[in-house]
Amino acid sequence: MRLLYHHPLLASARKVRLALHEKRLFFEEKISLPWEREEAILRLNPAGEMPVLVDEDGTTVFDPVTICEYLEEVYPEPALIRGTPAERAEARRLAAWFDHKFQREVIQHLVVEKLVKRAMANHAPDSRALKVGRDFLVTHLQYIGELTEQRGWVAGSALTLADLAAAANISLVDYCGDVPWESYPAAKEWYVRIKSRPSFRSLLRDVVPGIPPAPIYADLDF
Repeated sequence: MRLLYHHPLLASARKVRLALHEKRLFFEEKISLPWEREEAILRLNPAGEMPVLVDEDGTTVFDPVTICEYLEEVYPEPALIRGTPAERAEARRLAAWFDHKFQREVIQHLVVEKLVKRAMANHAPDSRALKVGRDFLVTHLQYIGELTEQRGWVAGSALTLADLAAAANISLVDYCGDVPWESYPAAKEWYVRIKSRPSFRSLLRDVVPGIPPAPIYADLDF
């Protein structure tokens, strides 16, 4: 059986979960704490980082970008990186945008402060960091709105890995209840579409022990 080691607070792991579900690949989930160096993870990945995918034939793949590329090569249908070389490059560029830039500017200031620190040691968030994250979030919501109004989806006319990366990250901010959806209708329309996909159902069932999600988190008609 295919096995994915992950934690619900890792946006990178959420992206991999979405990719697996979009490709209709069944897998079992093993939840591990990313802030603890667990022996099981270290045996699979010398870096001690998640997500880690163990495929049905025993192939072990780690690093979220590598996992998604592996899935695309081994299970090419339905494709998540599609089109011409330029279109595939654009999907990869935007996936990296959310994997790195959104992580730096939003996740580190909002999700780490409100969810990760609390889950680790019940620490209160830093209000200054929260303000920085919310300010950066506005820029990203505007960008998503512009892209999807022009193209339909983030990287083009069809759903790609770029949409999964964006949604994986934004879903964590939405868990916190910090996305001002009503002020960004184009971004909201895109998120409603991706949130309603069958692949998203497992994410909407995520609950961090002791930290319930915002009321709209699992609401498809928010």
